[in-house]
Amino acid sequence: MIKTKEKTIRLVSLGILSAIIIVLQVLSTYFPTKPFAITLALIPIIIGSALFNEKAGAFLGGVFSVVVIIMCIIGADVGGAMVWNANPFLCVLVCMTKGICAGYISGLLYRVINKKNSTIATIIAGLSAPIVNTGIFILGLVLFFRPILAQWSGGSDVLYYVIFGLLGVNFLVEVGVNMILSPVIIKILNAIGKSR
Repeated sequence: MIKTKEKTIRLVSLGILSAIIIVLQVLSTYFPTKPFAITLALIPIIIGSALFNEKAGAFLGGVFSVVVIIMCIIGADVGGAMVWNANPFLCVLVCMTKGICAGYISGLLYRVINKKNSTIATIIAGLSAPIVNTGIFILGLVLFFRPILAQWSGGSDVLYYVIFGLLGVNFLVEVGVNMILSPVIIKILNAIGKSR
């Protein structure tokens, strides 16, 4: 009876977090940032991976990745559409890898560090998700889509463009949002922990 209740709670929670991820990612696609949308969907991924485990984080990261791919296909994400048009298979590979790994690694780090300190575990999980997501994305672009990077850089040095263009705005906003919301995540996790 208890296991059935836990499974039901987990299933419903993952469904709700998936819906939040879909809404946040679709909305963030239409924010005026170029060439890629800022990822706001990492917060529910972090919450899910901390509440359940790294596998749940990987699942939620996969949901996020599917939404990103759809936005690339329909052209809502302009930079993503260019990557999709250049090579759909590699676009899917990079998008799925970055989302799944961001969820999995944040959940793994949370679980390991939470044994010593839940506040630090939440902060580290909050930092790791955008670092992994952006890091794998940039690595994928550099390895597979260098001509597109050269086009986006407008003739400037590609490495300079990656560091100060792609990483600069999007990455800093994503990390900032996660750090600002970390205290909220801590309160959510503590409240849920007390209710269990």
